[in-house]
Amino acid sequence: MLPEMRMDDVIRLRKPHPCGNSDWVVVRIGADIGLRCLGCKRRILLPRREVSKRMKSYVHQSDAPADS
Repeated sequence: MLPEMRMDDVIRLRKPHPCGNSDWVVVRIGADIGLRCLGCKRRILLPRREVSKRMKSYVHQSDAPADS
């Protein structure tokens, strides 16, 4: 099952980014999920299924309602 993501959620991925940080903020929602590294501010775009495989946990969940 794919996780319910919202804008501004902070997630932790299983493997760290080359900058050494593992925390990412969700900046785009759609068929692909846009993520921004909280360490170096680099942005990546991953398919939803790839994010669900790589995701370890939520660090902070946004209070905004989920987009339908």
